[in-house]
Amino acid sequence: MLWNDKPYHSLDYELKKRYGEKIYRLALNGGMSCPNRDGSLGTGGCIFCSAGGSGDFAADPALSIRGQIQKAKERLKDKRPVNHYIAYFQAYTNTYAPVSYLRSIFLEAIECPEIVLLSIATRPDCLEPEIVSLLAELNQIKPVWVELGLQTMHEDTASFIRRGYPLAVYEDAVQRLRSHGLEVITHVILGLPGENRERILKTIRYLNTQDIQGIKLQLLHILKGTDLAAIYEQTPFPVFSLEEYVQIILSCVELLRPDIVIHRLTGDGPKDLLIAPLWSRSKRHVLNTIHQEFRTQNTWQGKYFIADAERIFYV
Repeated sequence: MLWNDKPYHSLDYELKKRYGEKIYRLALNGGMSCPNRDGSLGTGGCIFCSAGGSGDFAADPALSIRGQIQKAKERLKDKRPVNHYIAYFQAYTNTYAPVSYLRSIFLEAIECPEIVLLSIATRPDCLEPEIVSLLAELNQIKPVWVELGLQTMHEDTASFIRRGYPLAVYEDAVQRLRSHGLEVITHVILGLPGENRERILKTIRYLNTQDIQGIKLQLLHILKGTDLAAIYEQTPFPVFSLEEYVQIILSCVELLRPDIVIHRLTGDGPKDLLIAPLWSRSKRHVLNTIHQEFRTQNTWQGKYFIADAERIFYV
């Protein structure tokens, strides 16, 4: 099965289907913190999180949102002609602020005519009812996506990485967001300590049962200055080789529901902070290797997924 030229339901395919053209994301910074950093829940953040709070490539928070959008557009000036963009609030927890502030920055973004969609990265435990109501209201103006950092379904791993909330909180957030018509994208990290192939695939099977519309599959990066880096240096744990990562990606995609849009198959941490795996420095090479292996193995998204009205099972 092909989605245009790819054997998986890619974000690029989905956006071209909806808008008829190439759409690029603009990474923005709303100047927020995170309850896992400011003492409300913890002070160190998740153990893999860098000082940028997963927003290392986001724009300068000292600028206005419109200023950030302009700067981000300038970085894309060498790309093919681009007419429309996604405003992607990426850094830290982007619903961790008073509703009045969130309304002002989100409206500032979606009122830009070239912005066609708002994507907000946040935590499931930072979605109070009034915030979900705001997002639902904005969704009537332009589409709103909510990106939730789950990382894993396994509670022991979640505790180790200091995620800070149980699985039930994620499930409740998904249900409430979907009840308001908001699309949900879930982040999963592959290669967390203690997560073998079967545990990773169990998370994928679990997500097939959830009402999500998108997924980001992210390679674990060990970055300088993080607590994970200190653990790795004191007690090294195995990290994926490129070959191992490619195979686990294919296994995840083969199990994944075909309607779920794949927003990411890997990622690239800041090169000056990256400790391991060093092969991930070249994102293009990683993606090319993954795509080649899809062709070599003649496989595709959902190859082993079958569903009927009452149950999910696998070939």
